Amino acid sequence: MNEQHPSRSDGAILRVEGLHKSYGDNHVLRGVSMQMRRGETVVVIGPSGTGKSTLLRCINQLSVPDRGRVWLGDREITCKKQNINCLRAEIGFVFQNFNLFTHLTALANVRIGPMKVKGLKKAAATELAMDELARVGLSDKADAYPAELSGGQQQRVSIARALAMSPQLMLFDEPTSALDPELIGEVLDVMVSLAKEGMTMLVVSHEMGFARSVSDSIIFMEGGVILEQGPPEEFFTAPKEERTRVFLSKITELYGE
Repeated sequence: MNEQHPSRSDGAILRVEGLHKSYGDNHVLRGVSMQMRRGETVVVIGPSGTGKSTLLRCINQLSVPDRGRVWLGDREITCKKQNINCLRAEIGFVFQNFNLFTHLTALANVRIGPMKVKGLKKAAATELAMDELARVGLSDKADAYPAELSGGQQQRVSIARALAMSPQLMLFDEPTSALDPELIGEVLDVMVSLAKEGMTMLVVSHEMGFARSVSDSIIFMEGGVILEQGPPEEFFTAPKEERTRVFLSKITELYGE
């Protein structure tokens, strides 16, 4: 398949061009290109092992792509001369399994980034962290440790931690996949609120209800490439690719969405 190369746009906050990534003989990304505008929510769907999570990890350089380029605004993330830690601070990442510091309270987990990376004093970082915990509905859990929180609460602390860095872009890697069904809604509610506030979000998810109601665009990936992309009203009612139709029908059977 030919590599897709999006036309350059001054309005794009994120631009990905021709990303390739292999792990040994497994060619996970095969020339992926896409772009997002500020304030958009884009949801990436597709079968397991198709490169969705790898795409996110390559965007913020947790995994270094073999080929291809990534820009945040007018700065190239993949340029070796860039200070990747400074750029990474502008890209929030919410993982599947929370990744909280187990020896720190919720408050300490959220304020550590602003203190260590941005140099905020403890009092200012504490005020900021409390604001972000309130934003995700967890003001009353500031002094709780991760082991004292439900999975949904831990994930909301993870979101607050990312937000405390005032990111330009938020990446979500299957943020509800590790949660019990009854806890999924509380995390999705926070993400819906963020989308309404205009946060720029790139979300890997199988939550089709969220994708349908909140996203500006849906990306369907399979085999390391983007097979189809479009607005949700078209994507769910009239997908262009047969493989997309088959995938959506299976998701509907599995999750009833």
